[in-house]
Amino acid sequence: MNTDYNVGDLIYDANIYDGLNTFLSDLPFYKKWLPKNKDAKILELCCGTGRLTLPIAKDGYNICGVDYTSSMLEQAKAKAFEAGLEINFIEADIRTLNLQEKFDFIFIPFNSIHHLYTNEDLFQALQAIKGHLKEKGILLLDCFNPNIQYIVESEKEQKVIAEYATSDGRKVLIKQTMRYENATQINRIKWHYFINGKFHSVQDLDMRLFFPQELDSYLEWAGFNIMHKFGDFKEETFSDSSEKQIYVLALAGLSI
Repeated sequence: MNTDYNVGDLIYDANIYDGLNTFLSDLPFYKKWLPKNKDAKILELCCGTGRLTLPIAKDGYNICGVDYTSSMLEQAKAKAFEAGLEINFIEADIRTLNLQEKFDFIFIPFNSIHHLYTNEDLFQALQAIKGHLKEKGILLLDCFNPNIQYIVESEKEQKVIAEYATSDGRKVLIKQTMRYENATQINRIKWHYFINGKFHSVQDLDMRLFFPQELDSYLEWAGFNIMHKFGDFKEETFSDSSEKQIYVLALAGLSI
């Protein structure tokens, strides 16, 4: 069994990442749950190039962004400087995070927990988060609701999933294939990149899938109360047909 799971370097190319991820459909949801007090301390984990970090900082919040990838953080810092924002961006692994401070509001957006490939990875991250969350703080996260039918259909053929131009002038076409590993719950996604009309490379985008009852139990075992679970960013009730699992969490024994 191959356990060498990863995300390809080109996927973390900051300009290619930003060109693909221009949407802000999740921003109103996260903004809604922010503390009303602008002096509250906000922590975004897996912040990438600051897609959500910057607009929250522009609203006057004290937000800190953490990511594992230096190239993404350099892009985030450059964008913050250009916008005249002072944001503390930190390169760190969320499984071993130790910032020596606590936060009122922590969030892990954009399906990032799918890159915690083992149960040990997930529980290490959740324990680190607990150590950074104030007693009455809240944790928000979003991830996919696994759709086995979609995965099976996607294993049969290569599909175009994106076509766009980057800010540095590259024309990018991405085709996707995938193969699901039942034993590990890893979806082995491969993105086939064509840049400026020519094939460039195949990049891995491996993702651990978390099934609904499984993830509910893991979060509760880790010491969190599930205050709300939504199926989309409009806060529709989670159901069988939901594409997303979106959690509002508090420390066990507390309410918000």
